Amino acid sequence: MTMKLNCDLGESFGSWKMGLDSMAMQHIDQANIACGFHAGDPLWMTKTLALAAENGVEVGAHPGYPDLVGFGRRSMKCSAAEIQSLVMYQMSALDGMARSQDLEMTYVKPHGALYNDMMADEFVRSNIMQAVANYYRPVRLVLQATPESATHREEAAKLGLEVAFEAFADRCYDDDGKLLSRAKEGAVHTKEKMLAQVQQLVDKSTVTTISGHELTLDVDTLCVHGDNEAGVRSIEAIREMLAK
Repeated sequence: MTMKLNCDLGESFGSWKMGLDSMAMQHIDQANIACGFHAGDPLWMTKTLALAAENGVEVGAHPGYPDLVGFGRRSMKCSAAEIQSLVMYQMSALDGMARSQDLEMTYVKPHGALYNDMMADEFVRSNIMQAVANYYRPVRLVLQATPESATHREEAAKLGLEVAFEAFADRCYDDDGKLLSRAKEGAVHTKEKMLAQVQQLVDKSTVTTISGHELTLDVDTLCVHGDNEAGVRSIEAIREMLAK
């Protein structure tokens, strides 16, 4: 299995700093850059894009619900038009700023509750897909790799939309292929379990669920986190693992 590494970055806001972007950027392939709705602001978007350019990292829009206080982790009841517009707006913002630095936004990966709602609710997913498909040029949409990935690919194909599927290095999986809720014990892996899960993905294209079942996943990209120095060291270890 050949997997890229992606990381959520550019989530600082004003004088509040989030994550170790400059350190994480050195070890990843794809930067999911916050677009100002759940985190980030124009200045931090500019800085993060410059870091990506410096490190030769592919950039993607990381749109979320308009929820700075809740960091985009709270679901919002939005109409079809609202979902499409908020995704399109955030894509356009990052795309324009990227072009000004001779970069190209190549994909979109929703954030937090918007991502979870996309995977659980066909209404939300279809409207996110429609927004990305309606963009003025082709852009990929990143979804979570699950047993339903073939169905999701078919949904996207009807709109002429290219998709990529991701797994999560540090998250435990439920038996249905979704991520185990953070409210439940064991939802986030220790470093040892995380590295073991990545190795299993590399060797067998599977993860072991919370109840011990092996789940086969078709994975294009692996989500890692660089929120602190321990997280960055984990990214380094995963990068070495994938290079073998």
